[in-house]
Amino acid sequence: MSVGVEKPLLKVVLRDVNAGVVQSWRAAFADTPEVEIHKGSIIGQQADAWVTPTNSRGRMDGGVDAVIKRHLGAGIQLRVQRAIRDQFEGALPVGSAVCVSSGATNPRFLISTPTMEESVQDVSETLNVALACAAAFQAVHVQNAREPGSIRSVALVGMGAATGRVPARVCANLMWTGYTLFNDHRFRDYDDLRHTIRAQLGDIDSRPAEERVRVVPPMAPGTRG
Repeated sequence: MSVGVEKPLLKVVLRDVNAGVVQSWRAAFADTPEVEIHKGSIIGQQADAWVTPTNSRGRMDGGVDAVIKRHLGAGIQLRVQRAIRDQFEGALPVGSAVCVSSGATNPRFLISTPTMEESVQDVSETLNVALACAAAFQAVHVQNAREPGSIRSVALVGMGAATGRVPARVCANLMWTGYTLFNDHRFRDYDDLRHTIRAQLGDIDSRPAEERVRVVPPMAPGTRG
């Protein structure tokens, strides 16, 4: 079940080394000027939390995961995998996320959300990017509910656009879907999030590649539109 929320006071930064991803972001997020978009490594971005696309086991052995592990140290993988073990019995479903302390001041937190089950997997014909992006923002909600104001800024990369082989335009549009969903709603749990997105984006393959899709969660029982 989803519940409406006021627009969050959160600074969102999109940053990637891939010029095509950055260009596609600028097109997809043209009507959301509050989102900052930059070309460059996430390592250089000041934020309370970084979001890293990972795999279901939290093995940080490729892509942005590996870059962040080199930057923060091997202990970050241990913390991510411990959180996955404790919260998800060792395997993090696509459409879920964990938020752990980074052990650093920038960022204070690392949000890991899988775009794929294995370390390298083609997810170009899946909804995984939308699921992962929405889950990352849900993790922000959860962390701020636990510790109010602890995440006031978050930085994300082009999710699935490298090892996941998702085309830049598709990546940008699906991330826009995740962002707008975050602005409008939060979910009681990740199961609700996954069900809602899959129900409304199940026919995404039949839609034009340039189309952005805004997910509208069903109203809670006893409410009227």
